[in-house]
Amino acid sequence: MGYKKEVVIAAKAPQAIGPYSAGVKAGGFVFTAGQLGIDPQSGEFVSGGIEAQTRKALENLAAVLEAAGSSLENVVKTTVFLFDMNDFGAMNGIYGQFFTEDFPARSAVQVARLPKDGLVEIEAVALLD
Repeated sequence: MGYKKEVVIAAKAPQAIGPYSAGVKAGGFVFTAGQLGIDPQSGEFVSGGIEAQTRKALENLAAVLEAAGSSLENVVKTTVFLFDMNDFGAMNGIYGQFFTEDFPARSAVQVARLPKDGLVEIEAVALLD
């Protein structure tokens, strides 16, 4: 169908720490890389544990989506990676402040380790406006 991919550069989100893009637009969607609870200016994790890292990860996710021409309201699927599944309830409480209706599909899994030893990482697929 002649679709091309377009790399998303998000100035308000942390820069990639490897050979990947923060997001890629293709076929009417934007696919984001996983976002950690890192402050874009300092490059360090925010303090405050799982709640603070979840909030910042979702703020970073929103910044990538906005740079792509989308938003959290257009998210159709998220994947949440948790260092400790015991943090699910706390993560879910913050997550529910960002997604309040017409919820996206979601998977949540515990992983052995996250980049830079983060507590949570969140990626998304969203429709483009």
